Amino acid sequence: MALQLDVERVRAQFPALGRTYRGQQVVYFDGPGGSQVCQAAIDAVSHYMSSGGANLHGVFPTSVETEALLAQARHSVGCLLNTAEEEVAFGPNMTTLTFAISRALAREWQPGDEIIVTELDHRANVDPWRRAAEDKGVVVKWLTVHPTMLTLHVDELDELLTPRTRLVAVGLASNAVGTVTDVRAIADKAHAVGAWVAVDAVHAAPHIPIDRDALGADILLCSAYKFFAPHVGIAAIRRDLFEALDVYKLDPAPSFIPDKLETGTQNHAGIAGVGAAITYLSTLGEGPTLREKLVSALETIEAYEDTLAWRVREGIRELPGVHLYAAPHSVRKTPTIAFTVDGVSSRQVCRRMVDDYGLFIADGDFYATTLAHKLGVQASGGFVRAGLAPYNTNHEVDAFLDALARVVSSLR
Repeated sequence: MALQLDVERVRAQFPALGRTYRGQQVVYFDGPGGSQVCQAAIDAVSHYMSSGGANLHGVFPTSVETEALLAQARHSVGCLLNTAEEEVAFGPNMTTLTFAISRALAREWQPGDEIIVTELDHRANVDPWRRAAEDKGVVVKWLTVHPTMLTLHVDELDELLTPRTRLVAVGLASNAVGTVTDVRAIADKAHAVGAWVAVDAVHAAPHIPIDRDALGADILLCSAYKFFAPHVGIAAIRRDLFEALDVYKLDPAPSFIPDKLETGTQNHAGIAGVGAAITYLSTLGEGPTLREKLVSALETIEAYEDTLAWRVREGIRELPGVHLYAAPHSVRKTPTIAFTVDGVSSRQVCRRMVDDYGLFIADGDFYATTLAHKLGVQASGGFVRAGLAPYNTNHEVDAFLDALARVVSSLR
């Protein structure tokens, strides 16, 4: 059973929540684009930079301390994703890592091979694979999304998959509409024909517990700036695949995992913040191990956020002229809410919500361009997207729904 989240205790750890705009207290409903940073991560970054940073492989203390810091951060990420720490690689962001992995994996692809991507995904889990496929003469197939259910047609895989399928790329959760996909069902089908499975967990990582191997993912990627840390990309690659991966790297660079994927000098200060943010996250749960604390914490966060998200979705459904994009109640979702207002651009809605009420929400397609085109929202400037985090409150939900009703009434 999930613990009760002490939201005021959580809020005390996020100094950005004290910001005001035009004399009003800011409400951050832009979590899907990046969370606010917790105090522990801020302190860790500051401590690393003020204590003296260094590059690796030196005998002097700052170099030795940096190597220990990276090892500890890998261990923490391993506990978060339930992977071995040596399977964890860091990079600038998820997109850059995916391009690097796709180029390496595609070295073995042959003309006539096939890959599968989905209409629900952020393009960061589409275009790196698609471009690599184009370079190698590989066929790209699309797993389609149901335009009203906002879930993938998983049964289509029975026709799409063949012995020539080399990769299936799928998102664990949609960054636009919040749908959580049954990745395991997809992975089982993909593995049955010998294909690798690449999972974009960027949007899921802040909201639900993740177990890479239980999902059946061979490659799992996420970004720490979504869960209270600085901008650092994370890849967790299954050992046998990782060790065989012929990555593009400098000749003198290490050829062992995970270092061979970490081209150039990493963002050591940012990685210090990653480890600290995961440690902070664990304080919201309970259990004898870091992994168990993190699972407990994310179960607690999911239960709390689900309650808030349900209130937001139900409130939006009551507003005339507002169209909510959400999977049915029975489908698991992150607390990410997408909608449009009839006859009004999404940018207009956001501008009014920000300027008049200090509510930070976003507009656009959020790089889920295939989904946005399929739903026909591009003409209005894409979706309006509001997303919740564990530092958001029922009072903020009330303020959001009241402000949205006023804004919609005045614009229509």
